[in-house]
Amino acid sequence: MKKFLIGLSFMFWLPVCGQEHEIIRSIYFGGGSYYITENQRSAIFHFLDSLPHIENYQISISSHTDNIGGAQYNQWLSQMRSEAVLQQLVDKQIPREKVLIKNNGLHNPYFDNQTHIGRLSNRRVDIIFTPPVF
Repeated sequence: MKKFLIGLSFMFWLPVCGQEHEIIRSIYFGGGSYYITENQRSAIFHFLDSLPHIENYQISISSHTDNIGGAQYNQWLSQMRSEAVLQQLVDKQIPREKVLIKNNGLHNPYFDNQTHIGRLSNRRVDIIFTPPVF
């Protein structure tokens, strides 16, 4: 059976210390999926190409799941999603050792897992680019 996923992703900026901005790119997945489509891959590559001086950023991956399924399964799924996104970064010549990974599984949801929209929103990986602090 083929897994379907939501091909949405977005970017937003968060203020850091009032001067520089953290950039977050989110990749969304279908329930139980860690597959990245060709469209998502192209969007990730285009986004990475648009960041000036990407080598200066600290890069983190923070993966999430909804609350469907057990904790152990969701931790595994979170790890698989992180690995899938990390591979995209490596394919763009970003060294693995430069990327910090946090697999949240079903813990620390940002959206309400009691709603359908909340669960859809929690099925994601955030790639976080933090500018250097001098």
